[in-house]
Amino acid sequence: MVIGVAIGIIAYVIEPWHLRPIQRALFAWDVGMWLYLAMIWARMVSASPEEVQRVAEREDEGATAVLAIITAAAVASLVAIVVELSAAKGLGPRQASINYALTGATMVGAWLLIPTVFTLQYARYYHQAGEDGASLKFPEQSQPLDYWDFLYFSFTIAVASQTSDVSLCSRRARRTALGQSILSFFFNAAVLGLSVNIAAGLLGP
Repeated sequence: MVIGVAIGIIAYVIEPWHLRPIQRALFAWDVGMWLYLAMIWARMVSASPEEVQRVAEREDEGATAVLAIITAAAVASLVAIVVELSAAKGLGPRQASINYALTGATMVGAWLLIPTVFTLQYARYYHQAGEDGASLKFPEQSQPLDYWDFLYFSFTIAVASQTSDVSLCSRRARRTALGQSILSFFFNAAVLGLSVNIAAGLLGP
């Protein structure tokens, strides 16, 4: 995450196309976000169950603050998209195409980002078991879990705004899943509306 933030700041400073302020901010956000997603997914797909457990057990409560910050930033990026799309109607074809490209990259990236960071949170809940046991219960409880198992649970909520066959066994897990479900519902609705707006802009006169 630190690398993604650093590269995003550099991209904002040295951006060579002289974009407008909001466009430059979205460009920097996209560079940092996609770099973070590439690195974290590369780590997730190659991590063994033992590494997943080791990483989850050493994370502290600051991970929840990071989750909140990243989620807020993703939502803020959608607000910036709305502002840019409204401005794109009065711009020429070149500037409008830049807006649409930034909008598409931001929407897809932000949609992937939120369930990805929630995945890390669910892995932490599972491996930092309290007195009553793990916060999540998977059907194949006897087998060691890797990140694919937690990605499955998190992306099911992102797609359907409901849980899968994984049981939530603690209050904090239920609260987190509820928050993600509500966020995913409004996020999906926003993405659908923005997609229709983009399509209308591209097909319009």
